[in-house]
Amino acid sequence: MGILSTGTRALVASQVALQTTGNNIANVNVQGYSRQNVVLETVEGQFTGGGYIGNGANVQTIQRNFSEFLTRQSALAGSTKAGDVARADKLKQLEGIFEGGTSGLGAAVNDMLNAFSDVASAPTDLTARTVVLTRVDETASRMRATAQRLDDLQLATSQELTQKVSKVNSLAKSIADVNLEITRAIGSGQPPNDLLDRRDQLVRELNQYVQTTSIKADDGSVGIFLAGSQALVLGAEVAPVVIAKDDFGDGLKSKLAITRNGVTVPLDESTLGGGEISGLLRFQNTDLNEGRNLLGRMTLAISTAMNDQHKLGLDLDGNPGTNLFSLAGFNSNNVLQPQQFPPPAPSVTVNQGDASLTLGINDVSKFAASDYEVSFSSATQGSITRRSDGIVTAFDFGATNPVQLDGLDISMPSGTPAAGDRFLLKPFSTSASTITREFSTPRALAVSSPVVASMGKGNTGSMQLVSLKVTGKPGGLTLPPSPVLPATTGAGVQLSFVAGPPVGFTISGTNTPPTGFVGPYVPGTTVVPYIPNSTLSIDGWEVTLTGSPQANDTVQVGNAKDAQYGNYYTRNAGNANDMMGLRDVAMFDGAALTDGYAGLMSQIGIRAQSANYAADVSTSIAGNLEKDRAGVSGVNLDEEAAKLLQFQQSYQASAKMIQIAQNIFDTLIQTLGR
Repeated sequence: MGILSTGTRALVASQVALQTTGNNIANVNVQGYSRQNVVLETVEGQFTGGGYIGNGANVQTIQRNFSEFLTRQSALAGSTKAGDVARADKLKQLEGIFEGGTSGLGAAVNDMLNAFSDVASAPTDLTARTVVLTRVDETASRMRATAQRLDDLQLATSQELTQKVSKVNSLAKSIADVNLEITRAIGSGQPPNDLLDRRDQLVRELNQYVQTTSIKADDGSVGIFLAGSQALVLGAEVAPVVIAKDDFGDGLKSKLAITRNGVTVPLDESTLGGGEISGLLRFQNTDLNEGRNLLGRMTLAISTAMNDQHKLGLDLDGNPGTNLFSLAGFNSNNVLQPQQFPPPAPSVTVNQGDASLTLGINDVSKFAASDYEVSFSSATQGSITRRSDGIVTAFDFGATNPVQLDGLDISMPSGTPAAGDRFLLKPFSTSASTITREFSTPRALAVSSPVVASMGKGNTGSMQLVSLKVTGKPGGLTLPPSPVLPATTGAGVQLSFVAGPPVGFTISGTNTPPTGFVGPYVPGTTVVPYIPNSTLSIDGWEVTLTGSPQANDTVQVGNAKDAQYGNYYTRNAGNANDMMGLRDVAMFDGAALTDGYAGLMSQIGIRAQSANYAADVSTSIAGNLEKDRAGVSGVNLDEEAAKLLQFQQSYQASAKMIQIAQNIFDTLIQTLGR
């Protein structure tokens, strides 16, 4: 019976080995399947006087080829790759919104400013004026269209986040269910290989959406944790995740939050690690928000600069200019209307004080494409954080109100904040989506200068007039009391030069400055008298002269609407030239106005290029680690085919052993029967 028993055990062991090898071959294309091997153990031998006689082998277990370290590393690398690729794909779409060429926003801005050249050549030509207004409307339209495309990308990203969060919750529920099955099956004393493979695969799939940490429990289940320590799955229990707004209720930004026992806990984005959700959140909250702020800054800066300059001119009927553009939330002076921050939408952060903040504009050339967070440490003091780069600026409304920062006026007109109160300022997020052309009447285009200048007829020096420009703001000379440019009649203001040394000028006219005043003169530089004009709402002008004056040489500056000049203002295109001059004004981080869009494209392009590089690197790393994992757990068909032959021969040999045992047994029976 010994040989029969040994042969039977060998036959069973070979049969199990063949079945396991066949199972490996059948699952070669199944995602997450780990190659299985039969582990045999020797049956204890039988003692005889001649020594121990072996009794064959039994199947100890079916072992899966599995490396916990490589599996974990592969999942983490895959999570990083998924996040980088998701962000890079979205940045590619964002880059496509800010297109160049003739159809781009930059071309529209250049065409709009260049259109003033035709009006400068023919100020009374209504066709040329109409072309300017058409270009203004086209620029506003392209800004709105670009903003709409950003809104569409925002909506698509939000929908994608919602779908992926739903998938995370579904995978977490599946992991919890498999945990329950494993804890039940593991009581048999043998590992449920297929269930373990299924759970590992679910964890890998989950890491494609959000990076997780797995911790094994004594009962065979695993706990799945997000953001370092937040439990997503504990045994058979699941804490679902949701997409929530940020602390200020900002609809343009989102956070991943986990819900446990009815309490929703927002997760810090910086602790999420990899995964598509993390990549999409980073894109939405950082990249897309910067793109929106860059567009909004460009829109607000250009529209404000052009509105301010246009209001310094006269239209064809002699009326002061009005705004060329209008934006929602701005008054007629192109200043943000008073508004409360944060908005009234539900917010995680609830301020304890009753203070309100307002936002105004003081210098468009200092704009930074950013949101701002205002935090109070007392009733008047605190800090302002520029969110784009994290730079913090201290303030004290008790000493300075408004606080000036990055070309903005931040005021606290009423109320008293409590320590810990926070406010979110978003000066640029909606500028481009609401911009429109203010008027369509070509006669209302204010291209004439409200002041005129001429050299004295008796001048004997070589001094020449280079330019005359209305600035709308105080100049560099302090002249108390300030002379007023006559509104309708009078000789205006006269600059009379003295030989010096040093060479300079005196000013005569209404409200002449004190006796003894002499303004400095350097040829080729700008002379900036402070000449307010209440009738035209003009605060100042500047004249640029060159050459060397002689004593008593004069320059006369007058109101263009004075009767002595007749209708000269209709043929004067000084403000059109000043509008064209905006092209070279340093406005966007030191770059000229016309280079603003190129700078915007460059910043988005740099982000996209960096994201693509990160995606390529993480994809390569993830591929290498997956190859290492597959080298341990994957099925090699050539190897399995060789094993089939090996186990087939073993099976045939075992069957032959049983046949021989049967023959021996038959011979023994026949012998005993005689």
